[in-house]
Amino acid sequence: MESSTRSALNNPVLEVLNAKFDSRDLTLTSLFAALYVVINVVQSFTVGNPTIYGPIQLRIADFMIALTVLFGWPMVYGVTLGCFFTNAYFFIGAPDVVLGPIANLIASCIVLLLRKRRMIACITAALPIGLIVGGYLWLFFRPPEILSVLPVWAGMIASIAISSLVAIAVLGYIVLKLLSRPSIIEPLRSLGLRILADR
Repeated sequence: MESSTRSALNNPVLEVLNAKFDSRDLTLTSLFAALYVVINVVQSFTVGNPTIYGPIQLRIADFMIALTVLFGWPMVYGVTLGCFFTNAYFFIGAPDVVLGPIANLIASCIVLLLRKRRMIACITAALPIGLIVGGYLWLFFRPPEILSVLPVWAGMIASIAISSLVAIAVLGYIVLKLLSRPSIIEPLRSLGLRILADR
């Protein structure tokens, strides 16, 4: 009985599902959601909407999905809600408002489950965004010309998957490595911020 309890505690899925959520986590979720929206709005007004809602859709804010490794469920909910508000703000259609946040939810949950293998987690997280968002976005846009050799739907899936890889597995992984340094993580802890490893 004791060994089965011990093995259950070592199971990453059960560990994630048993996580507690309190008012501090709710505050962090709100902060992360707001940050996700602000980054997207700033990007849309500086670089232009094609990078946020077009056929390339390289959302810089998606780097936050990689940070689920450190911040856990508050980041999962933050990037999900942030995507919902962003897609609702720049409304291109109901599928984008519903399915975009679902893609972010799945991606960040993948990172949470695979957090002990950070690079694999970040690479894998880009796939559901490519499949889900690319799977409906071709109804609104044509894929980039370079992918015109593929069917329209496949070209769009490839375009969004590549963009997500850049945002999560490159930019996100770099930011994750920087934030994981003791010189940065320890001051965050001293301010009372709970890092997932502390829970």
